[in-house]
Amino acid sequence: MSGRSMTRLNRRSMLARSVTGVAGSLASLGFMHLLSQDALAATESKGVLDQLHFPAHAKRVIYLFMSGGPSQLDLFDHKPLLNQKNGEDLPESVRMGQRLTGMSGNQSRLPLVGSPFKFSQQGPSGAWISELLPWTSKIAGELCFIRSVHTEHINHDPAITFCQTGHHLAGRPSIGAWLSYGLGSANENLPTFVVLISKDRIDQPLYSRLWGNGFLPSMHQGVQFRNAGDPVLYLHNPPGVSSRSRRSMLDRLAELEEMRFVEEGDPEIKARLAQYEMAYRMQTSVPEVMDLAGESTETLELYGEDVKTPGTFAANCLLARRMAERNVRFIQLYHPGWDHHGGLPGRIKQLTKDVDQGCYALITDLKRRGLLDDTLVIWGGEFGRTNYCQGKITPGDFGRDHHPRCFTVWMAGAGIKPGFVYGSTDDFGYSVAENPVDVHDLQATIMERLGIDHERLTYRHQGRDYRLTDVSGKVIRDVIT
Repeated sequence: MSGRSMTRLNRRSMLARSVTGVAGSLASLGFMHLLSQDALAATESKGVLDQLHFPAHAKRVIYLFMSGGPSQLDLFDHKPLLNQKNGEDLPESVRMGQRLTGMSGNQSRLPLVGSPFKFSQQGPSGAWISELLPWTSKIAGELCFIRSVHTEHINHDPAITFCQTGHHLAGRPSIGAWLSYGLGSANENLPTFVVLISKDRIDQPLYSRLWGNGFLPSMHQGVQFRNAGDPVLYLHNPPGVSSRSRRSMLDRLAELEEMRFVEEGDPEIKARLAQYEMAYRMQTSVPEVMDLAGESTETLELYGEDVKTPGTFAANCLLARRMAERNVRFIQLYHPGWDHHGGLPGRIKQLTKDVDQGCYALITDLKRRGLLDDTLVIWGGEFGRTNYCQGKITPGDFGRDHHPRCFTVWMAGAGIKPGFVYGSTDDFGYSVAENPVDVHDLQATIMERLGIDHERLTYRHQGRDYRLTDVSGKVIRDVIT
Protein backbone atom coordinates (compact mmCIF):
# COMPACT_ATOMS: atom_id res chain seq x y z
CA MET A 1 0.00 0.00 0.00
CA SER A 2 1.39 3.41 -0.95
CA GLY A 3 2.00 6.16 1.58
CA ARG A 4 -0.59 8.29 -0.19
CA SER A 5 -3.22 5.57 0.14
CA MET A 6 -2.43 5.12 3.80
CA THR A 7 -2.98 8.80 4.51
CA ARG A 8 -6.47 8.59 3.02
CA LEU A 9 -7.56 5.74 5.28
CA ASN A 10 -9.05 6.70 8.60
CA ARG A 11 -9.67 4.17 11.35
CA ARG A 12 -13.28 3.63 10.28
CA SER A 13 -12.09 2.74 6.76
CA MET A 14 -9.45 0.38 8.12
CA LEU A 15 -12.06 -1.43 10.21
CA ALA A 16 -14.42 -1.72 7.28
CA ARG A 17 -11.69 -3.03 4.97
CA SER A 18 -10.16 -5.43 7.46
CA VAL A 19 -13.15 -7.77 7.39
CA THR A 20 -15.15 -9.29 4.54
CA GLY A 21 -18.62 -10.55 3.69
CA VAL A 22 -21.35 -10.49 6.30
CA ALA A 23 -18.87 -9.91 9.08
CA GLY A 24 -17.68 -6.79 7.31
CA SER A 25 -21.21 -5.49 6.91
CA LEU A 26 -22.02 -6.14 10.56
CA ALA A 27 -18.80 -4.49 11.67
CA SER A 28 -19.53 -1.45 9.55
CA LEU A 29 -23.07 -1.17 10.88
CA GLY A 30 -21.89 -1.63 14.45
CA PHE A 31 -19.23 0.99 14.08
CA MET A 32 -21.67 3.42 12.47
CA HIS A 33 -23.82 3.11 15.58
CA LEU A 34 -20.86 4.25 17.65
CA LEU A 35 -20.42 7.47 15.72
CA SER A 36 -21.00 10.62 17.71
CA GLN A 37 -24.64 11.56 17.23
CA ASP A 38 -23.77 15.14 18.14
CA ALA A 39 -21.22 15.32 15.35
CA LEU A 40 -23.68 13.92 12.82
CA ALA A 41 -26.53 16.18 13.89
CA ALA A 42 -24.22 19.18 13.65
CA THR A 43 -23.77 18.59 9.93
CA GLU A 44 -27.47 19.21 9.32
CA SER A 45 -29.27 22.57 9.26
CA LYS A 46 -30.42 22.00 12.83
CA GLY A 47 -27.98 22.22 15.71
CA VAL A 48 -27.10 19.57 18.25
CA LEU A 49 -29.43 20.97 20.90
CA ASP A 50 -32.75 19.17 20.75
CA GLN A 51 -34.17 21.86 23.01
CA LEU A 52 -32.82 25.05 24.51
CA HIS A 53 -31.57 25.14 28.07
CA PHE A 54 -33.40 28.41 28.80
CA PRO A 55 -36.09 30.50 27.11
CA ALA A 56 -34.31 32.38 24.32
CA HIS A 57 -34.53 36.17 24.26
CA ALA A 58 -32.26 36.51 21.22
CA LYS A 59 -32.60 34.83 17.84
CA ARG A 60 -29.44 36.36 16.45
CA VAL A 61 -26.32 38.34 17.38
CA ILE A 62 -24.63 41.32 15.72
CA TYR A 63 -21.13 41.74 17.14
CA LEU A 64 -19.46 45.07 16.31
CA PHE A 65 -15.81 44.34 17.05
CA MET A 66 -13.50 47.38 17.27
CA SER A 67 -10.20 45.70 16.55
CA GLY A 68 -7.13 47.35 18.06
CA GLY A 69 -8.50 48.36 21.45
CA PRO A 70 -10.50 51.62 21.55
CA SER A 71 -9.63 54.05 24.35
CA GLN A 72 -12.36 53.82 26.96
CA LEU A 73 -10.88 56.89 28.65
CA ASP A 74 -11.65 59.03 25.61
CA LEU A 75 -15.04 57.50 24.84
CA PHE A 76 -17.00 56.16 27.82
CA ASP A 77 -15.01 56.21 31.08
CA HIS A 78 -14.80 59.85 32.21
CA LYS A 79 -11.87 60.49 34.58
CA PRO A 80 -11.49 64.17 35.57
CA LEU A 81 -8.66 63.23 37.94
CA LEU A 82 -6.45 62.43 34.96
CA ASN A 83 -6.91 65.96 33.63
CA GLN A 84 -6.06 67.37 37.05
CA LYS A 85 -2.90 65.26 37.25
CA ASN A 86 -1.97 65.51 33.56
CA GLY A 87 1.78 65.00 33.18
CA GLU A 88 2.33 63.59 36.68
CA ASP A 89 3.75 60.09 37.09
CA LEU A 90 1.42 57.14 37.50
CA PRO A 91 1.64 56.31 41.25
CA GLU A 92 3.14 52.91 42.01
CA SER A 93 0.32 52.44 44.52
CA VAL A 94 -2.07 52.45 41.54
CA ARG A 95 0.01 50.38 39.15
CA MET A 96 0.96 47.79 41.80
CA GLY A 97 3.51 46.10 39.56
CA GLN A 98 1.16 45.51 36.63
CA ARG A 99 3.15 44.33 33.63
CA LEU A 100 3.69 46.66 30.70
CA THR A 101 4.10 45.96 27.01
CA GLY A 102 7.51 46.21 25.38
CA MET A 103 6.35 49.45 23.78
CA SER A 104 6.20 51.41 27.05
CA GLY A 105 8.06 49.10 29.42
CA ASN A 106 11.36 50.87 28.71
CA GLN A 107 10.05 54.36 29.47
CA SER A 108 11.78 56.13 32.34
CA ARG A 109 8.41 57.46 33.50
CA LEU A 110 4.72 56.90 32.88
CA PRO A 111 3.04 60.33 32.74
CA LEU A 112 -0.71 60.40 33.28
CA VAL A 113 -2.67 61.93 30.43
CA GLY A 114 -6.24 63.19 30.62
CA SER A 115 -8.69 63.15 27.74
CA PRO A 116 -8.79 66.32 25.64
CA PHE A 117 -12.42 65.59 24.80
CA LYS A 118 -15.46 66.81 26.68
CA PHE A 119 -17.89 64.38 28.28
CA SER A 120 -21.57 64.72 29.13
CA GLN A 121 -24.09 62.48 30.83
CA GLN A 122 -26.66 60.91 28.54
CA GLY A 123 -29.80 58.83 28.88
CA PRO A 124 -31.68 57.69 31.98
CA SER A 125 -28.53 56.09 33.39
CA GLY A 126 -26.52 59.29 33.17
CA ALA A 127 -23.83 57.43 31.25
CA TRP A 128 -20.78 59.56 30.49
CA ILE A 129 -20.21 59.70 26.73
CA SER A 130 -17.54 61.64 24.86
CA GLU A 131 -18.26 64.47 22.46
CA LEU A 132 -16.67 62.22 19.84
CA LEU A 133 -19.90 60.15 19.79
CA PRO A 134 -22.83 62.55 19.30
CA TRP A 135 -24.92 59.96 17.46
CA THR A 136 -24.29 57.24 20.04
CA SER A 137 -25.33 59.72 22.74
CA LYS A 138 -28.79 59.84 21.15
CA ILE A 139 -29.32 56.11 21.77
CA ALA A 140 -27.85 56.02 25.29
CA GLY A 141 -31.29 55.03 26.55
CA GLU A 142 -31.05 51.78 24.54
CA LEU A 143 -27.53 50.81 25.61
CA CYS A 144 -26.12 48.93 28.58
CA PHE A 145 -22.55 50.09 29.27
CA ILE A 146 -20.31 47.57 31.02
CA ARG A 147 -17.31 49.58 32.20
CA SER A 148 -15.57 46.84 34.15
CA VAL A 149 -14.56 44.31 31.49
CA HIS A 150 -11.05 42.91 31.91
CA THR A 151 -8.78 40.31 30.31
CA GLU A 152 -5.44 38.63 30.98
CA HIS A 153 -4.03 39.35 27.54
CA ILE A 154 -1.97 42.44 26.84
CA ASN A 155 -1.10 41.93 23.15
CA HIS A 156 -3.45 42.02 20.19
CA ASP A 157 -3.32 38.53 18.76
CA PRO A 158 -3.96 36.55 21.95
CA ALA A 159 -6.47 39.15 23.18
CA ILE A 160 -8.53 39.14 19.96
CA THR A 161 -8.30 35.36 19.74
CA PHE A 162 -9.53 35.12 23.34
CA CYS A 163 -12.50 37.40 22.66
CA GLN A 164 -13.49 35.48 19.55
CA THR A 165 -12.80 31.89 20.64
CA GLY A 166 -12.58 31.85 24.44
CA HIS A 167 -8.91 30.88 24.38
CA HIS A 168 -5.77 32.86 23.62
CA LEU A 169 -4.17 30.16 21.45
CA ALA A 170 -5.29 29.52 17.90
CA GLY A 171 -7.27 26.41 17.06
CA ARG A 172 -10.48 26.73 19.07
CA PRO A 173 -13.89 27.32 17.44
CA SER A 174 -15.05 30.92 17.27
CA ILE A 175 -18.17 32.04 19.11
CA GLY A 176 -20.18 32.17 15.89
CA ALA A 177 -19.13 28.60 15.08
CA TRP A 178 -20.22 27.43 18.54
CA LEU A 179 -23.64 29.00 18.02
CA SER A 180 -23.95 27.44 14.57
CA TYR A 181 -23.03 24.06 16.07
CA GLY A 182 -25.48 24.36 18.93
CA LEU A 183 -28.44 26.08 17.29
CA GLY A 184 -28.03 25.37 13.60
CA SER A 185 -29.36 27.64 10.90
CA ALA A 186 -32.50 29.76 11.09
CA ASN A 187 -32.57 30.26 7.31
CA GLU A 188 -32.07 28.04 4.29
CA ASN A 189 -30.31 30.30 1.83
CA LEU A 190 -27.61 32.19 3.73
CA PRO A 191 -24.76 31.05 5.96
CA THR A 192 -25.46 30.78 9.67
CA PHE A 193 -22.37 32.88 10.44
CA VAL A 194 -21.31 35.86 8.28
CA VAL A 195 -18.28 38.15 8.63
CA LEU A 196 -17.94 41.72 7.30
CA ILE A 197 -14.69 43.72 7.57
CA SER A 198 -14.48 47.48 7.08
CA LYS A 199 -12.17 48.49 4.27
CA ASP A 200 -9.28 51.00 4.43
CA ARG A 201 -8.71 50.67 8.19
CA ILE A 202 -6.52 47.59 8.29
CA ASP A 203 -3.49 48.38 10.43
CA GLN A 204 -3.16 44.82 11.78
CA PRO A 205 -4.05 41.48 10.23
CA LEU A 206 -7.37 39.81 10.94
CA TYR A 207 -6.86 36.09 10.42
CA SER A 208 -9.67 33.88 9.12
CA ARG A 209 -9.13 31.60 12.12
CA LEU A 210 -10.86 34.31 14.21
CA TRP A 211 -14.10 33.18 12.57
CA GLY A 212 -12.98 29.60 12.05
CA ASN A 213 -14.63 26.36 13.10
CA GLY A 214 -11.60 24.99 14.96
CA PHE A 215 -12.27 21.31 15.64
CA LEU A 216 -16.01 21.58 14.91
CA PRO A 217 -17.30 20.38 11.52
CA SER A 218 -16.18 22.80 8.82
CA MET A 219 -19.69 23.91 7.90
CA HIS A 220 -19.76 25.99 11.10
CA GLN A 221 -16.98 28.36 10.09
CA GLY A 222 -17.86 31.98 9.34
CA VAL A 223 -18.22 33.07 5.72
CA GLN A 224 -16.55 36.38 4.91
CA PHE A 225 -18.47 38.61 2.52
CA ARG A 226 -16.09 40.83 0.57
CA ASN A 227 -16.75 44.49 -0.24
CA ALA A 228 -15.37 44.44 -3.81
CA GLY A 229 -16.11 42.13 -6.70
CA ASP A 230 -18.18 39.06 -5.91
CA PRO A 231 -19.10 39.09 -2.19
CA VAL A 232 -18.09 35.43 -2.03
CA LEU A 233 -15.44 33.85 -4.24
CA TYR A 234 -16.70 31.58 -7.02
CA LEU A 235 -20.27 32.79 -6.50
CA HIS A 236 -21.03 32.47 -10.21
CA ASN A 237 -20.83 29.37 -12.35
CA PRO A 238 -17.90 29.10 -14.78
CA PRO A 239 -18.61 29.91 -18.45
CA GLY A 240 -20.59 27.14 -20.08
CA VAL A 241 -21.99 25.75 -16.80
CA SER A 242 -25.70 26.38 -16.33
CA SER A 243 -27.59 26.34 -13.08
CA ARG A 244 -29.37 23.21 -14.25
CA SER A 245 -26.16 21.34 -15.00
CA ARG A 246 -24.69 22.42 -11.67
CA ARG A 247 -27.80 21.09 -9.92
CA SER A 248 -27.43 17.77 -11.72
CA MET A 249 -23.74 17.58 -10.81
CA LEU A 250 -24.51 18.20 -7.12
CA ASP A 251 -27.20 15.51 -7.13
CA ARG A 252 -24.79 12.93 -8.56
CA LEU A 253 -22.05 14.03 -6.17
CA ALA A 254 -24.43 13.60 -3.24
CA GLU A 255 -25.11 10.01 -4.30
CA LEU A 256 -21.40 9.24 -4.46
CA GLU A 257 -20.65 10.95 -1.16
CA GLU A 258 -23.51 9.09 0.52
CA MET A 259 -21.93 5.80 -0.55
CA ARG A 260 -18.60 6.97 0.83
CA PHE A 261 -20.22 8.03 4.08
CA VAL A 262 -21.76 4.57 4.56
CA GLU A 263 -18.33 3.08 3.99
CA GLU A 264 -16.25 5.42 6.12
CA GLY A 265 -18.67 7.14 8.48
CA ASP A 266 -16.72 10.41 8.43
CA PRO A 267 -19.03 13.29 9.53
CA GLU A 268 -16.95 15.71 7.47
CA ILE A 269 -18.45 14.13 4.34
CA LYS A 270 -21.88 15.33 5.43
CA ALA A 271 -20.42 18.74 6.25
CA ARG A 272 -18.97 19.09 2.75
CA LEU A 273 -22.28 18.16 1.15
CA ALA A 274 -24.09 20.74 3.27
CA GLN A 275 -21.55 23.36 2.17
CA TYR A 276 -22.00 22.46 -1.51
CA GLU A 277 -25.75 22.85 -1.17
CA MET A 278 -25.43 26.16 0.65
CA ALA A 279 -23.05 27.46 -2.02
CA TYR A 280 -25.65 26.58 -4.68
CA ARG A 281 -28.41 28.47 -2.86
CA MET A 282 -26.10 31.43 -2.15
CA GLN A 283 -25.78 32.08 -5.88
CA THR A 284 -29.23 33.65 -5.64
CA SER A 285 -29.49 34.73 -2.01
CA VAL A 286 -26.17 36.58 -1.62
CA PRO A 287 -26.60 39.03 -4.52
CA GLU A 288 -30.11 39.75 -3.20
CA VAL A 289 -29.02 40.52 0.37
CA MET A 290 -26.08 42.65 -0.80
CA ASP A 291 -28.22 44.79 -3.12
CA LEU A 292 -29.23 47.99 -1.31
CA ALA A 293 -31.23 49.35 -4.25
CA GLY A 294 -34.51 48.52 -2.56
CA GLU A 295 -33.73 50.49 0.60
CA SER A 296 -35.70 53.71 1.04
CA THR A 297 -34.11 57.13 0.88
CA GLU A 298 -35.06 57.60 4.54
CA THR A 299 -33.16 54.47 5.53
CA LEU A 300 -30.06 55.40 3.54
CA GLU A 301 -30.07 58.87 5.09
CA LEU A 302 -30.36 57.29 8.53
CA TYR A 303 -27.03 55.48 8.01
CA GLY A 304 -25.35 58.55 6.53
CA GLU A 305 -23.36 59.34 3.42
CA ASP A 306 -20.85 56.51 3.97
CA VAL A 307 -23.56 53.91 3.43
CA LYS A 308 -23.25 54.50 -0.31
CA THR A 309 -19.67 53.20 -0.29
CA PRO A 310 -19.39 49.40 -0.08
CA GLY A 311 -17.12 48.20 2.70
CA THR A 312 -17.59 51.15 5.02
CA PHE A 313 -18.78 50.51 8.55
CA ALA A 314 -22.08 52.23 7.78
CA ALA A 315 -22.66 50.03 4.73
CA ASN A 316 -21.79 46.93 6.73
CA CYS A 317 -24.21 47.96 9.49
CA LEU A 318 -27.02 48.21 6.95
CA LEU A 319 -26.05 44.80 5.56
CA ALA A 320 -26.10 43.45 9.11
CA ARG A 321 -29.68 44.65 9.51
CA ARG A 322 -30.65 43.03 6.20
CA MET A 323 -29.06 39.77 7.31
CA ALA A 324 -30.81 39.99 10.68
CA GLU A 325 -34.13 40.27 8.81
CA ARG A 326 -33.22 37.07 6.99
CA ASN A 327 -32.34 35.30 10.25
CA VAL A 328 -28.60 34.96 9.86
CA ARG A 329 -27.66 33.64 13.29
CA PHE A 330 -24.36 35.42 13.96
CA ILE A 331 -23.20 38.55 12.12
CA GLN A 332 -19.67 39.69 12.91
CA LEU A 333 -18.48 43.17 11.89
CA TYR A 334 -14.80 44.05 12.30
CA HIS A 335 -13.71 47.67 12.25
CA PRO A 336 -9.91 47.77 12.67
CA GLY A 337 -7.69 50.80 13.29
CA TRP A 338 -8.11 51.50 17.02
CA ASP A 339 -4.48 50.81 18.02
CA HIS A 340 -3.53 54.37 18.93
CA HIS A 341 -0.01 54.25 20.35
CA GLY A 342 0.58 57.74 19.00
CA GLY A 343 -1.42 60.52 17.42
CA LEU A 344 -4.49 59.45 19.38
CA PRO A 345 -6.46 62.73 19.36
CA GLY A 346 -6.50 62.97 15.58
CA ARG A 347 -6.82 59.29 14.79
CA ILE A 348 -9.63 58.55 17.23
CA LYS A 349 -11.63 61.40 15.73
CA GLN A 350 -11.53 59.61 12.38
CA LEU A 351 -12.40 56.22 13.84
CA THR A 352 -15.35 57.51 15.83
CA LYS A 353 -16.56 59.37 12.75
CA ASP A 354 -16.45 56.03 10.93
CA VAL A 355 -18.65 54.17 13.41
CA ASP A 356 -20.76 56.67 15.35
CA GLN A 357 -23.68 57.22 12.98
CA GLY A 358 -23.62 53.59 11.83
CA CYS A 359 -24.12 52.35 15.41
CA TYR A 360 -26.93 54.83 15.95
CA ALA A 361 -28.59 53.87 12.69
CA LEU A 362 -28.31 50.12 13.31
CA ILE A 363 -29.94 50.28 16.75
CA THR A 364 -32.60 52.71 15.52
CA ASP A 365 -33.33 50.67 12.40
CA LEU A 366 -33.59 47.39 14.31
CA LYS A 367 -35.95 48.97 16.83
CA ARG A 368 -38.17 50.50 14.15
CA ARG A 369 -38.57 47.11 12.50
CA GLY A 370 -39.26 45.25 15.74
CA LEU A 371 -35.96 43.37 15.51
CA LEU A 372 -34.15 44.82 18.52
CA ASP A 373 -36.27 42.79 20.93
CA ASP A 374 -34.72 39.54 19.69
CA THR A 375 -31.37 40.76 18.34
CA LEU A 376 -28.39 41.10 20.67
CA VAL A 377 -25.97 43.84 19.59
CA ILE A 378 -22.49 44.07 21.12
CA TRP A 379 -19.84 46.79 20.71
CA GLY A 380 -16.27 46.50 22.00
CA GLY A 381 -12.64 45.64 21.39
CA GLU A 382 -10.08 43.21 22.79
CA PHE A 383 -8.81 45.46 25.60
CA GLY A 384 -8.61 49.13 26.60
CA ARG A 385 -5.91 51.80 26.65
CA THR A 386 -3.65 53.07 29.41
CA ASN A 387 -4.23 56.13 31.55
CA TYR A 388 -0.59 57.10 30.98
CA CYS A 389 1.06 58.32 27.82
CA GLN A 390 3.15 56.09 25.61
CA GLY A 391 6.17 58.21 24.78
CA LYS A 392 6.09 61.92 25.52
CA ILE A 393 3.09 64.15 25.92
CA THR A 394 3.21 67.01 23.46
CA PRO A 395 0.69 69.85 23.05
CA GLY A 396 -2.39 68.33 21.43
CA ASP A 397 -0.80 64.94 20.82
CA PHE A 398 -0.18 61.71 22.74
CA GLY A 399 -0.64 57.96 22.55
CA ARG A 400 -1.95 55.27 24.88
CA ASP A 401 -0.61 51.73 25.24
CA HIS A 402 -2.59 48.47 25.58
CA HIS A 403 -4.42 48.06 28.87
CA PRO A 404 -6.14 44.77 29.80
CA ARG A 405 -7.08 45.71 33.38
CA CYS A 406 -10.31 47.51 32.45
CA PHE A 407 -12.26 48.56 29.38
CA THR A 408 -15.82 49.27 28.25
CA VAL A 409 -18.24 47.20 26.18
CA TRP A 410 -21.84 48.08 25.42
CA MET A 411 -24.73 45.76 24.64
CA ALA A 412 -28.28 46.36 23.47
CA GLY A 413 -31.45 44.44 22.70
CA ALA A 414 -32.64 40.92 23.54
CA GLY A 415 -33.61 41.69 27.12
CA ILE A 416 -30.41 43.48 28.08
CA LYS A 417 -31.22 46.38 30.45
CA PRO A 418 -31.52 49.54 28.36
CA GLY A 419 -30.15 52.82 29.69
CA PHE A 420 -28.00 51.06 32.28
CA VAL A 421 -24.40 51.31 33.48
CA TYR A 422 -22.74 48.32 35.12
CA GLY A 423 -19.38 48.22 36.85
CA SER A 424 -16.88 50.98 37.47
CA THR A 425 -13.16 51.68 37.54
CA ASP A 426 -11.02 53.56 40.04
CA ASP A 427 -10.52 57.33 39.86
CA PHE A 428 -7.38 56.82 37.77
CA GLY A 429 -9.18 54.56 35.29
CA TYR A 430 -6.54 51.91 35.88
CA SER A 431 -8.32 49.00 37.59
CA VAL A 432 -11.83 47.68 38.07
CA ALA A 433 -13.37 49.07 41.25
CA GLU A 434 -16.79 47.40 41.15
CA ASN A 435 -18.42 44.38 39.47
CA PRO A 436 -15.55 42.92 37.42
CA VAL A 437 -16.58 41.21 34.18
CA ASP A 438 -14.29 38.69 32.51
CA VAL A 439 -14.46 38.05 28.77
CA HIS A 440 -15.79 34.57 29.55
CA ASP A 441 -18.61 36.24 31.52
CA LEU A 442 -19.55 38.20 28.40
CA GLN A 443 -19.52 35.04 26.33
CA ALA A 444 -21.62 33.17 28.89
CA THR A 445 -24.15 36.03 28.84
CA ILE A 446 -24.33 36.06 25.04
CA MET A 447 -25.09 32.34 25.04
CA GLU A 448 -27.68 32.67 27.82
CA ARG A 449 -29.57 35.26 25.77
CA LEU A 450 -29.79 32.66 23.00
CA GLY A 451 -31.10 30.03 25.40
CA ILE A 452 -27.83 28.14 25.87
CA ASP A 453 -26.15 27.11 29.12
CA HIS A 454 -22.50 27.77 28.31
CA GLU A 455 -21.42 24.90 30.57
CA ARG A 456 -23.56 22.37 28.72
CA LEU A 457 -22.78 23.11 25.07
CA THR A 458 -19.63 21.02 24.67
CA TYR A 459 -17.75 19.08 22.02
CA ARG A 460 -15.50 16.10 22.66
CA HIS A 461 -12.12 16.49 20.98
CA GLN A 462 -8.95 14.49 21.59
CA GLY A 463 -10.39 12.82 24.65
CA ARG A 464 -11.82 15.80 26.52
CA ASP A 465 -14.91 18.00 26.41
CA TYR A 466 -14.39 21.57 25.24
CA ARG A 467 -16.66 24.59 25.54
CA LEU A 468 -16.48 28.24 24.51
CA THR A 469 -15.89 29.49 28.06
CA ASP A 470 -13.28 26.83 28.88
CA VAL A 471 -13.46 26.33 32.67
CA SER A 472 -14.85 29.69 33.81
CA GLY A 473 -17.51 32.26 33.00
CA LYS A 474 -20.76 33.27 34.65
CA VAL A 475 -23.82 35.01 33.28
CA ILE A 476 -23.98 38.72 34.20
CA ARG A 477 -27.46 38.56 35.74
CA ASP A 478 -27.49 42.22 36.75
CA VAL A 479 -27.54 43.43 33.13
CA ILE A 480 -30.59 41.34 32.21
CA THR A 481 -34.13 42.64 32.55
